[in-house]
Amino acid sequence: METHKAKRVAVIIEAIMQSRLTNAMESAGITGYSVLPVLAGGGRSGNWSRDGQISRGQGMVQVLCIISPEKLDNLLENAFPLVERHIGVITVSDCEVLRAERF
Repeated sequence: METHKAKRVAVIIEAIMQSRLTNAMESAGITGYSVLPVLAGGGRSGNWSRDGQISRGQGMVQVLCIISPEKLDNLLENAFPLVERHIGVITVSDCEVLRAERF
């Protein structure tokens, strides 16, 4: 089977910022993504966990998308300002897909 090069972009951000991030992604032409809960983690501010949190606003989510390489710069230009001002991280990695027309 033939595979096609793509980019996997994962953004971990405060749950309260999820809709702003997905709106920014959609403005960049990204039509598909998945949102996953982040259960716990650690960073410069120390370790944390969702355990005992009452509101969604205190947690973190990961927004994941797979896109064509041509869409990457536009996505990063739209998404980075949100992460820059809030807790979060963006990772980009190479991947391959079977049906390139979907991305």
